[in-house]
Amino acid sequence: MAKNRASFTADDEKWMKMAFRMAEKGRGYVSPNPLVGCVIVSQHGKLLAKGFHERYGRDHAEVNALKKIKNENELIDATIYVTLEPCSHFGKTPPCALKLSELPIKRVVVAVEDPNPKVSGRGIQMIRNNQIQVDVGLFQDVALKQNEFFFHHITTRRPFVMLKIAQTLDGYTTALNGESQWISSDVSRTNVHYWRSIYDAVLIGRYTALFDNPRLTVRHVTGRQPMRVVVDGPGELPDHLNLFNDQYVDKTIRITHNRDLIGSDDQILELISTGTNRGKIITVTQQNGHADLDLALAKLGEMGISSIMVESGGSLGTALLKQKLVDKIQIFVSPKILGGGKRSILGLGIERMSEIVEFKESSWEKSGDDILFTGYL
Repeated sequence: MAKNRASFTADDEKWMKMAFRMAEKGRGYVSPNPLVGCVIVSQHGKLLAKGFHERYGRDHAEVNALKKIKNENELIDATIYVTLEPCSHFGKTPPCALKLSELPIKRVVVAVEDPNPKVSGRGIQMIRNNQIQVDVGLFQDVALKQNEFFFHHITTRRPFVMLKIAQTLDGYTTALNGESQWISSDVSRTNVHYWRSIYDAVLIGRYTALFDNPRLTVRHVTGRQPMRVVVDGPGELPDHLNLFNDQYVDKTIRITHNRDLIGSDDQILELISTGTNRGKIITVTQQNGHADLDLALAKLGEMGISSIMVESGGSLGTALLKQKLVDKIQIFVSPKILGGGKRSILGLGIERMSEIVEFKESSWEKSGDDILFTGYL
């Protein structure tokens, strides 16, 4: 790991904040790569160029910014601000650290090191080896939060899991007759569609798929369509459901412990039959009569899915919480009282206050007429 005790100026902070704003423009399009922004400033403090990682597999932020430099002489003694350590390995693109080390720049300011074992300080050292000053750690906390999906996935090889709940003031998500639309406000529903566009996958349980027959598509905002994952332990969901029939069927994954569905021991099988029975199937073992959720998440992580939003009913959400498989929870609390129905969270098996679920970081904010709670587990 690179050591650094640099002090940063107000100008450093201004330019790095700009780099973070640039990085944010790639949200929803670069996964499983990280969000990265880059700003290039002349030796006289003039903005020369800025760029960001725009799409997975395409040029990185540093390259996109450098493309805007018409004369390399402008880079003499310049400073480059980047929100994540420049890569040092050959992947879909050449290493950015090597590119930077060949420039006549004076300094590189990095918000945070890349935890990827293929990088992890090597990019910083590659640049320093060419007598270029590298200062690390400016707004590191901001960088970690901005790329929380990437950092979690690259260090655990598992997806970052967010549990979304929309409930009444008294904790219900569904009326006694099974109705659940609409508890939350229009603003909250728009927020959910935005979240769908930035998470790699949306996860639901078999009962939600069966009774609500959702499409899980991005409609109220412009953005990428996520993968749609349904936990169907016995593999009995009917083929007529929207998830297995619409234009995004190739983005549907069914998780089951019923190996008879595929007739083999393949962990992941692309079904090539015609008709409605298409998509992907992940087979897992049984755990207490249900699909092994821990193993399912591990396999989804192996597929490159770095983040999952859970939009399930209380049963699957509760199961994930009980197994400590949730990293973040976001709850829309609507100013309504139902007085009965289905609770948002069912029994967690907690008997003592000492076992209570606590959050290490939490916040409340307005979302239309609702209040949105966000907490990290």
